[in-house]
Amino acid sequence: MTDEYFLLVCDDVPHVVVLTDPGIRVMDVVQVVRRLTGLSLWRSKALATQVPAVVLTCVPEKDAAAAVSALRDAGARAETREQPEPYFPRR
Repeated sequence: MTDEYFLLVCDDVPHVVVLTDPGIRVMDVVQVVRRLTGLSLWRSKALATQVPAVVLTCVPEKDAAAAVSALRDAGARAETREQPEPYFPRR
């Protein structure tokens, strides 16, 4: 049996939203993380305090920019990165 891998090509490269610093208004940032991810309050706080933390993955650039803007408005430092392409070993 052979393994076959397919690389899907799309117009929009998926992005990752990374929280680098929650700032001094941690609970405001936790509320934004909770709204963005749908996690519970406890898990959102755990995610927001263990930085750097990946908040969202595989989102379009427009949604990633909106999420970063919401986190920055809450007092956090966040950035968006292009999601790295998967590595498929060749035989």
